[in-house]
Amino acid sequence: LLNMVFLTNSWLFSFNQPSLCITVAALLHYFLLAAFTWMCLESVHFYLALVKVFNVYVPKYILKCCIAGWGIPALVITAVLTINKDFYGSGSHSESNPFSNFCWIQENTVFYVSVVAYVFLIFLTNTAMFITVLLQIHSMKSRTQKRSRIWKR
Repeated sequence: LLNMVFLTNSWLFSFNQPSLCITVAALLHYFLLAAFTWMCLESVHFYLALVKVFNVYVPKYILKCCIAGWGIPALVITAVLTINKDFYGSGSHSESNPFSNFCWIQENTVFYVSVVAYVFLIFLTNTAMFITVLLQIHSMKSRTQKRSRIWKR
């Protein structure tokens, strides 16, 4: 859906309907955040599968993942729309700007807080999960090598 909204964004912008542009920009923002949220949930799942292998039962795990994956971005978009719906819209209408025919976030502060900071937090979470999984794999490998040396003796 992110790709579809992205590819149709300029075409929908050409209708010169401010409400349509706000809707398209909000949808683009939502699906972008949802894609990154699901990426973060994948890293948490990877962590649970490889590090917390035993005694990990989360009741209604898929439901909770779906609520987080679709709900957290919805909260961000709702907050932005509640504060001011005009944060979304079309860019400057100059011919020299190649991105002027595009519906997106107009306020730099909103962009940095709701997109850049969000993605950065997910990047930090994914990095932490990745390092933890690598350390777990390395410790399993070293334990296996120690056991094989003991058995060889």
